[in-house]
Amino acid sequence: MAALTTYTKPLTDLQAAKLRTLLVAKGFEFVVKPYCLYAGSGQKVSIAVYEKGPKVVVQGKGTEDFVKFTLEPEVLGEAELGYEDVAHPEMFAPHIGVDESGKGDFFGPLVIAGVYVDGAVARQLVEAGAMDSKRIGSDAKIAKVAEALRGVRGLVYEVIVIGPERYNQLYLKFGNLNKLLAWGHAKIIENLLERVPDCPRALSDQFANPRVLQAALQARGKAIVLDQQTKAESDPAVAAASIFARERFVRWLQEAGDRLGIELAKGVSPMVKAGAARLIQAHGVEVLPTVAKMHFKTANEVLEQA
Repeated sequence: MAALTTYTKPLTDLQAAKLRTLLVAKGFEFVVKPYCLYAGSGQKVSIAVYEKGPKVVVQGKGTEDFVKFTLEPEVLGEAELGYEDVAHPEMFAPHIGVDESGKGDFFGPLVIAGVYVDGAVARQLVEAGAMDSKRIGSDAKIAKVAEALRGVRGLVYEVIVIGPERYNQLYLKFGNLNKLLAWGHAKIIENLLERVPDCPRALSDQFANPRVLQAALQARGKAIVLDQQTKAESDPAVAAASIFARERFVRWLQEAGDRLGIELAKGVSPMVKAGAARLIQAHGVEVLPTVAKMHFKTANEVLEQA
């Protein structure tokens, strides 16, 4: 089982105050961090309690022990870690989880992935390290976790890569990113239902009004329960989908950058804009729609400069 090194949990104001008193008693050393009520370290963990929520983030080699033997019994008053199938049985019932990568990145495709789980597969995914890909700090670690997840017995998954040229065509057709996302999510769900027609439910992160995705589903998809919720990546199927999507997105960027001889950076930043300018200088303006999402304002800015 992959060692737990990061844990996040919402707290009440009372629980946040109780945790601080506990950390003081345990000799934690406190530091000032932006947006935090307090932060400190000790016992092989660092603790940050953020103002928004509030919520606690525990990180470090001692995360699992701290959560099981300190946070849960002395602050939260409940034992969930290791008992997720009791606390959240819906995560271990048969369902499809869907997530995407690349929607906020100027360079690269939009990648949408879906994973079908039952109880046995969901437990294996958790043991193999399935978590929200945004919590994994490096591309190498994303690839390593994705490889481990592919080794799960009985895993059924699909990945759709919508390259920039196709993405730009679809964006013009739909005129709206949420509609494009809904189309992609619906396509993944329909593809998986071809393979697991008895699946009763699908889950995705909430990116728009649920009716937008519901309307995009075809006959098979309309027959199942469709759930959208914030922080859906806590679900093993959605978490695994997020990792498969991110892995494929990162690989596309690397391969395209190697082919063009220019690094295609992630996100939207001055470094991305500078890379786009170098790309146009080396290959001409016609190269941009083949590697970038043209509705981003970065595209207009770079083309104007060119």
